[in-house]
Amino acid sequence: MSLPKFILGDNTDYPNAIYVIHTEFPRFIINLEDDEIEWFEDFDDEDEKELLAETENMVKLATEFYDNEILKYEE
Repeated sequence: MSLPKFILGDNTDYPNAIYVIHTEFPRFIINLEDDEIEWFEDFDDEDEKELLAETENMVKLATEFYDNEILKYEE
């Protein structure tokens, strides 16, 4: 099965939360309501340093994906 890089998710138990799921390495879910990230990977100390540097970019990409998807719904 081929998955898109990003997937939108929501849950009625968390009505204000908007989730973006990143399906490629490093896999994560970000809640755009508060920018909280849940990682699905285990990182060693070396990976963690690199990951911290890339986190800002990953949040930016996830937010851009969400904005583009919302624009499509509004059209």
